[in-house]
Amino acid sequence: MMKKFAAGLAIALLTVAAPASAQQQPVKPAAAAAPAPKAATGEDRYIGYYYPKPTATETFESTMQTIANVERAQRIQFVTVVSQGTIQSAYRVPYAVFAKGEKADRLIIVGMQQGELNTVYRMRALLANLTTMSRLSPFFQERTVAEDATFFDLLKLLGFRELTITDGEKATLQVTIK
Repeated sequence: MMKKFAAGLAIALLTVAAPASAQQQPVKPAAAAAPAPKAATGEDRYIGYYYPKPTATETFESTMQTIANVERAQRIQFVTVVSQGTIQSAYRVPYAVFAKGEKADRLIIVGMQQGELNTVYRMRALLANLTTMSRLSPFFQERTVAEDATFFDLLKLLGFRELTITDGEKATLQVTIK
């Protein structure tokens, strides 16, 4: 199963690596004013909807540079392929992965089973597994020193600015990626 998920992650990463200029961007009509983002108001509009108020917060400062021309579409595509890999797995994966925010630069992982991600230690263990899977991908190996880089570094490469992990009930870890 780990190989299947790693292969899906590799496909997602390779898809994101495709030149942004090769993708046609549809012209969008002017959107109605959306609620102000977290940075402008100091409030997180996803609290109470996708996850409870963070019980732990951290900042991760990556030495990686975001890949040029990686935009919302590539982050959505990455999350879609990762999610598809979890949905198509041979067993029920105990979490859901999705992106939110105007720029889809907030990755959210929600535990789907009681007690699976109910401590910060279990959340960090999931991050360690995601790091292992990331290191198996050619994309990650070509752009980093894979044995030193982490899942947070991968998120930085792709332009994510925040990761939130929650058990979907009480515990939430929120990591700002710089």
